[in-house]
Formats: sequence, C-alpha cells, structure tokens
Amino acid sequence: MTAAAARTAVVTGASSGIGAATARQLAAAGYHVVLTARRKDRVEALAAELTDAGQSATAYALDVTDRPAVDAFAASLDRCDVLVNNAGGALGADPVATGDPADWRTMYEVNVIGTLNTTQALLPALIESGDGTVVILSSTAGHATYEGGAGYVAAKNGARVLAETLRLEILGRPVRVIEIAPGMVKTDEFATTRFRGDTEKAAKVYAGVAEPLTADDVADTITWAVTRPSHVNIDLLVVRPRAQASNAKVHREL
Repeated sequence: MTAAAARTAVVTGASSGIGAATARQLAAAGYHVVLTARRKDRVEALAAELTDAGQSATAYALDVTDRPAVDAFAASLDRCDVLVNNAGGALGADPVATGDPADWRTMYEVNVIGTLNTTQALLPALIESGDGTVVILSSTAGHATYEGGAGYVAAKNGARVLAETLRLEILGRPVRVIEIAPGMVKTDEFATTRFRGDTEKAAKVYAGVAEPLTADDVADTITWAVTRPSHVNIDLLVVRPRAQASNAKVHREL
C-alpha cells in the first residue's frame, strides 16, 4: 500500500471540469477520493466509474454555500488529508457600471464563502492528520484584472487572499496551503455557464486559440503539487496555455 492509499482527498465541485479531472487523477494516485458537488447524479456516476476501475471513491451531494450542510459533511468523514477547494465559477461579463449585484454576490458566495466554509469545517481533521494539504483553486483573474471581469476578479482575489492569509495563520501546524491559479482553460461548462447557456458567446472566448488548457492539464498540476514531499509547499502555481501571455493578451489564429 502506498502512502497515499490510506489517505482521503475531498474534492469540491467534482461533478465536471477541473474537479472531475482532479478526482480521477488523485484516485489514480492512490487516494480515497470523496467527490462533492450539488449534482448528486454526476458525482455518483463518477464515483461508480472510479470504483469500477479498482480505485477508491465515494460521492456526497453538497452545496458548499450551505454551512450547516458543510458541517454535517465534515462530521461524516473518518479523516481528511487533502482538501481541494475547486467549487466556483463566473457569471456574466458586464462592466462595473452595469454589472448585476446578484451575480457579484453569487460569485462571492461560491468562490470565497464556499471555500471558507469547507476549509473551516475540515481544518481540524487536516491538522489531526499530521500531514494535511489545502488546495485553493483561484485564477489568473485573482492576480490581474481585465475589462468585463470585475465581479469574477473580485471573487478570485478573495480566494487568493484567503489562501495567503491562512498560510500565515497556521504556520507551524502540519498543513500546507497551495494556490493553483489557472489561466485560459477550455471545459464543457465554464464559459457556457458564465454566459447563461449562450454557446455562441462561450465559443468566442476560445476562438482562434489553438490549444487552451484542458481540465486534465490543471488537474495534473494539482496532483503534482499535492504529491510533493510533505516539507515542500507550492505556495502559488500559475499555469497558462502557451498562447496566453496575460488575461488580456492572447494569440489567436483567426
């Protein structure tokens, strides 16, 4: 049995995209993976896929913005060694002058408060493990702003600062805090959700970009960071496709 085989990794937002890809890769690395997301059918199907492949996984329907539900989830676990805070997302691309406060509030609740909820609820177990890891999926949006993205940028800045502050506050405890900040990632749902099902607008985000990142690319960086030796903390890992130099500068072959 490998060191990872007896360890439990919780992945939020595991029903699709980066979360699902991360769950697959951590399971392949030998972790018992607990898949959480609001869409029960999706995480149950993924858990079945992993167990059918001889790996270890369980599914748990969870809305990370529901604190009582998060606390009940945490209480149901025998242990937690790794927490991957992946649940998040963007809504809209309106300028500050006309942005919908409801969209801003929703993004903040999921990206920041959701991450706070799961981290607070599972931190005691992570400390008790003697070798815990908290991963926070921020974004390059949390490090540099761009027009039409202020609501998402603000939320991901919140996630970034949460990671930085937590690392300072738990120094000396046996828990690492890792921030992964992806740039342009093409998944089945991110841009479509952002534009409320408008597939034409969603496609324009990636138009002419030969190879945006995939969910597997990001999951690979997460798994690599988590599986470093215990004394190695990857404070911040920014990952972009070669075609993207910044949030606003992208090479497109149109």
